[in-house]
Amino acid sequence: MEKSPDAFRTISEVADDLDLPQHVLRFWETRFLQIKPMKRGGGRRYYRPEDVDLLKGIRHLLYDHGYTIKGVQKLLKMNGNKFVAAIASGDLATVEALAAANVDDQVQPKLGNPDDDQIVGRAKVPTSRRFFSFGGGGDDNPEISIGKSSVGKEDRALLQEALYDLLECKRLLDQVR
Repeated sequence: MEKSPDAFRTISEVADDLDLPQHVLRFWETRFLQIKPMKRGGGRRYYRPEDVDLLKGIRHLLYDHGYTIKGVQKLLKMNGNKFVAAIASGDLATVEALAAANVDDQVQPKLGNPDDDQIVGRAKVPTSRRFFSFGGGGDDNPEISIGKSSVGKEDRALLQEALYDLLECKRLLDQVR
């Protein structure tokens, strides 16, 4: 027997619908304060249709678009629940209407600025542009001698950025394992 589209869903039904384990939904409740399932006696969770739509939006942004949890939190804070739910459903009219409403409220919706820490794989460069210090000196050493060649200040910064990117890739790979 099929449930009505307006019926509340249990955590197992929502997990099956989103193709996620139940513990992920419980974890998301701790990270996204907008997810508030109704809890009955014994702690059973019942998700409203709006909760399910929001969860679909969060899942879509995290798994299909590569957003981080922090990035989705920023989107929710800036644009609201309906915006994220509309993105997942592909309802461009609603997304544009909500974006226009945010413009009226002097708030610009953002979908992923490369300068923000919102998308996996685009690691932020440390503000000092340094990861490890070569030698004992700071930036007053314009060149560092390595054997017969020397590394200039700009090349050193590029090497440090590359090292940071590699370490970030290693961290992401370690998370998958």
